[in-house]
Amino acid sequence: MYDVSEVRKDFPILSREVHRKPLIYLDNGASSQKPQVVIDAVTKAYAEEYANVHRGLHYLSNLATDKYEAVRGTIRKFLNAPSDEEVLFTTGATHGLNLVSYGWGVPNLKAGDEILLSVMEHHANIVPWHFLRELYGVVLKWVEPAADGSLSAESVIDAITDKTRLIAITHMSNVLGTVVDVKTICHEARARGIATSIDGSQATVHMPVDVADIGCDFYSITGHKLYGPSASGATFIRKERMAEMQPFMGGGDMIDSVTRDAVSYNVPPHKFEAGTPGIVQMIGLGVALDYMMDLGMENIAAHEAGLQSYASQKLSGLNWLNVQGNAPGKGAIFSFTMAGGAHPHDISTIVDQKGIAVRAGHHCAQPLMQHLGVSATCRASFGLYNTVEEVDKLVEALELCHELFG
Repeated sequence: MYDVSEVRKDFPILSREVHRKPLIYLDNGASSQKPQVVIDAVTKAYAEEYANVHRGLHYLSNLATDKYEAVRGTIRKFLNAPSDEEVLFTTGATHGLNLVSYGWGVPNLKAGDEILLSVMEHHANIVPWHFLRELYGVVLKWVEPAADGSLSAESVIDAITDKTRLIAITHMSNVLGTVVDVKTICHEARARGIATSIDGSQATVHMPVDVADIGCDFYSITGHKLYGPSASGATFIRKERMAEMQPFMGGGDMIDSVTRDAVSYNVPPHKFEAGTPGIVQMIGLGVALDYMMDLGMENIAAHEAGLQSYASQKLSGLNWLNVQGNAPGKGAIFSFTMAGGAHPHDISTIVDQKGIAVRAGHHCAQPLMQHLGVSATCRASFGLYNTVEEVDKLVEALELCHELFG
């Protein structure tokens, strides 16, 4: 049984106060808090086990290498990837998506080729494709969500043309919480020979993800949202697509040999991992993923589904609150504005005085803001340690905002 009160004890920061109020952390969509096991693992790695990885023949280097490389298997298990060799270490999803853009897009796309995107994408899944548009004349084609914030697989598939070469799409919107049926999209794309790149930054935090079942070519995750360290992450890359890629960062580890006249490359995945990596960060990420898998991804998803349902009910009862997006099956992410002229930054500031951390701004999703007709929203995003009591506290704080600005 999932006992959130016991889970909360694993996160030391949740026992602190902010502005003399118990901390209520509802900014998980931006970054999550860390359990003690991750903090301990990072501390131990620096204090007792640190050395550079690969090629070292001494004890500490071998120990660090073994712990670091073992994380590949942990991520493979977490994503149900077919093999460890299809897991590339990155500093996060932004790194991973740029890796796909430069490593696969540059050698495989040409002027006039189309990349299909949704308007819901995070900038990290937009800007790398704009680079290809600017440099090589690749065309970006957009699919808009429905009025309730949903994005059907059919609307994406219907937008495919004979020029579509890549579909780059989020699995879950960081603004609306919309879950996209990427499996249907990926299976259709694969049947047509179209590559698929999925931004899994939000989805992997909230629900089980099976890349083998989804059938995607690329799937990027970010560690700091997964209760792990910042500057950690990974991208699953199907072997067939990896063979079509070129390295875009050069340096140590990614080479086989270097001479004055030539260079030969290491085998994947190391071929695409240049330089001294985030050794400790990746070790911490492995511990974080083990922690989540020990809790059970299905249990986490069920707990958050309860939070989502309860929060939807409570927030919908505030007739002066405009919640953006109400797609069926959405995650526990709520972006909203308030009638009466209160700016999202004002809302966030007042709510903060009650010890409640939420985020205000465009959430790195300006095309979606333009589509919604707003410049910014306030966002409350829930995680595995949040409670229904914290939903009630959020509602009380919003009612105070309404009194001040109404």
